[in-house]
Amino acid sequence: MSYFKYQSKNIFYQVIGEGEPLLFLHGDTASSKMFEMILPLYQDCFQCILIDFLGNGQSDRVKEFPIQLWEDQALQTIALLEHLSYDRVHLLGTSGGAYVALHVVMKKPELIGKVIADSFDGRTLREGFADDLLAERNFSIKDADAKLFYEWCQGEDWLSVVEANTRSLVSLAQSQEPLFHDSFESIKNPLLLIGSLNDEMLGQNLKDEFDDILKDVMHGSSYLFKDGQHPTVLSRAEEVAQIVKDFI
Repeated sequence: MSYFKYQSKNIFYQVIGEGEPLLFLHGDTASSKMFEMILPLYQDCFQCILIDFLGNGQSDRVKEFPIQLWEDQALQTIALLEHLSYDRVHLLGTSGGAYVALHVVMKKPELIGKVIADSFDGRTLREGFADDLLAERNFSIKDADAKLFYEWCQGEDWLSVVEANTRSLVSLAQSQEPLFHDSFESIKNPLLLIGSLNDEMLGQNLKDEFDDILKDVMHGSSYLFKDGQHPTVLSRAEEVAQIVKDFI
């Protein structure tokens, strides 16, 4: 098992296989374990890099997550790339990890090749995000399948991780702070947006939001499935893997 230090804490990572480096960025309340079942779809083309963000998975725990959690996780990602001395890594971020990927490419475009952002709302949190999140989390911590997923990703302390993440994201939504301090016009790296129009965890105007983002970036494209649950990188795994390979 491999770790690197970030602000005196240990962050877990793995590097698997050979080829062009592709870094997978997990979503909220998950860990890099969420990608284990789909890695065989990518290992024939890429060196797959996995990270457990601080407070998740096999990384050290924190008492609370910062309000700007995704920006902080972007700094962790940049620290990993610098630790590994990589200078051109592709990013595949899903759900909350999509926001992380966008923060990374805005902050350190010279370290990044191409970016895939999967299953996220866009530039802003949709209206009602906090209420929807609280309802979803209150249901999921009592649902047998969701609890198994949380425990698989986080371990025995999964509930405290989920609750801390929920507090962070609700605080972010209620603060009405911008999600990004840099503009999408600053993104010069090729960007691919992926999502499902049937994703109940995302807003109803996903196509319009993706179209607006693509107007601002220099090299952008999107792929929207008519069907698929959250996140599409898992629910439409084979199709997404082929789309990613074609894009990169």
